[in-house]
Amino acid sequence: MKNKGAVLLLAGLLFSGCAADADEGVFTGILEGTVVQVPALTGGRIARLLVDTGEPVGPDQVLAVIDSSELHLQTVQLKAAMLEIEAQRKLTETSVNRSKNELQYIRTRYTRVKDLVAKNSAPQQNLDDAANRLQNAEAAVQSARQQLFILQAKQKQLEAKLALVRKHINDTVIRAPMEGIVTSRYFEEGEAVPPMGQLLEIIKPDPVDTKIYLPETGLGNVKVGQSVHVSIDGSDQSFEGKIIWISPQAEFTPKNILTEDTRTSLVYAVKIRIDNPDGVLKHGMPVVVRFQVSE
Repeated sequence: MKNKGAVLLLAGLLFSGCAADADEGVFTGILEGTVVQVPALTGGRIARLLVDTGEPVGPDQVLAVIDSSELHLQTVQLKAAMLEIEAQRKLTETSVNRSKNELQYIRTRYTRVKDLVAKNSAPQQNLDDAANRLQNAEAAVQSARQQLFILQAKQKQLEAKLALVRKHINDTVIRAPMEGIVTSRYFEEGEAVPPMGQLLEIIKPDPVDTKIYLPETGLGNVKVGQSVHVSIDGSDQSFEGKIIWISPQAEFTPKNILTEDTRTSLVYAVKIRIDNPDGVLKHGMPVVVRFQVSE
């Protein structure tokens, strides 16, 4: 996430009025680190909250743990249901095999009776009875197979539910998605957080980005990869930045920095990235960007 409101509020186009000389463009912008809102994927009571505001964290570091006792009870319940389904499945498989054997026996008898009737050695009634038993045996096999299919489907459903509960249990351990600084803590230990509720905010301070806004007439003086000089108030130190993106479309000058004369001016956003290994540059800090606009 980027604090776009702050950017629009403070980023100003100073191309003509603030230039140090005729060959230098001077612009202002607001620094932005990479901001991540860390959610609690599984809701519940916060059993442990292991970090506080201002603390540095590393990637995959455990930040908090949500109480998972209810989820563990759900796994016990699902495992018991799976054992019951497994027992029913084995009984049904036995029933299917028994029905198939019975069908084979009845089919053999039917063939014999059919031969006897064809030779006038048995009455037609015997063949009709054998055909009826054969039909019933075939239906019994089909019914047993369908019951087995239903049990197999229920077993898969339970396996999926168990996998989902296990995922929820795994999600109760909340880990840092990246290296950074904890800047906000929205809940306290012992409180209940809803599913997908934002628990913490982490900002990665290196590198940082800023945006400046150029008029169309200034686009010919910039290109992606170009170096710029960045400075902050209260320090003589200068930082090198690089242009990493130039907007392909124009937008109106941010309203918060408009005058009536510039209200309809169209500008192009330019994003600049600055390495910040020592953490000198801070998220939300105003900066001045300078670069040569002509040789």
